[in-house]
Amino acid sequence: MTTWALTIVGLSALIAVDFFIGGRKPHEVSLKEAGIWTTVWIVLAALFGFGLFLFGNGQVSGEFFAGFITEKSLSVDNLFVFVLIMAKFAVPSIYQQRVLMVGVLIALVLRGVFIAAGAAIISTFSWVFFLFGAFLIWTAWKLIQEARSDDEEEFEENRLLKAVERRFPSTDKYHGTKLFVVENGKRLMTPMLIVMLAIGTTDVLFALDSIPAIFGLTQDPYIVFTANAFALMGLRQLYFLIGGLLRKLVHLSYGLSIILGFIGVKLVLHALHETGVHVPEISIPVSLGVICAVLVITTVTSLAASRKQARAAAEAERDERTRTGS
Repeated sequence: MTTWALTIVGLSALIAVDFFIGGRKPHEVSLKEAGIWTTVWIVLAALFGFGLFLFGNGQVSGEFFAGFITEKSLSVDNLFVFVLIMAKFAVPSIYQQRVLMVGVLIALVLRGVFIAAGAAIISTFSWVFFLFGAFLIWTAWKLIQEARSDDEEEFEENRLLKAVERRFPSTDKYHGTKLFVVENGKRLMTPMLIVMLAIGTTDVLFALDSIPAIFGLTQDPYIVFTANAFALMGLRQLYFLIGGLLRKLVHLSYGLSIILGFIGVKLVLHALHETGVHVPEISIPVSLGVICAVLVITTVTSLAASRKQARAAAEAERDERTRTGS
């Protein structure tokens, strides 16, 4: 309990520093600021992982790094939806940082609940690994199908958000960072609160695959929580840093599907091993190597494909101009 208490206090202190230095005053986030804070959170995660190695062991440290990299890569996919949410609610650029900060905090608290529930279920029912593994393999296949589809992705409000909007009167105008305003004697909810809830609750929907994925790498609730915390807390700055590059990661869904499918198979093998069946188990170093290799290959092929598409579009435009004589 002491370790948990110190960790939560430490994370709370880091979040407070992040808020008072970079997030207290609404402003447009520059690439430089986003780059600095993204680096800070990654360095902090690396230091935490090395701390686990020094004061724990290599197994625990490896599980943290594998979990952190997996959660970080899956969170990048979340950014696509965050962009859609910001556009749907027409959030002014100076307020987007505050929206993401509070939304991510909501997501972190809700993920904590998910992690506690998952740990309790796993400790009681070992067969749940079969369910987690099957779910991840199905999710991987679904990601591939979605990647092949040419349909434009649109944000759809979840049931909780719709219920909140129905039951609480709201205004369609932003009033700075205020969550509630009083107009004509009525207390109204502002779009700022609605979009914060949208970010937080939508992220939890993504946790339906990321939480089983990290439990496939480690069954230690402490490692699961800290890996999620470090991955989420750097998400706000990452949004501003690579927002313009998201569309260039055209193969990201394929990479994530491979990672989820791989972890799904790992979970099934672990479940079989737990039931007494002699099957090979995939070690953490192998898992970490596969995850990193897939992400590197996916990034390289995505950027190459994006450049090829850009060249093809430029050539087509040039040919069209030549044909029309303009």
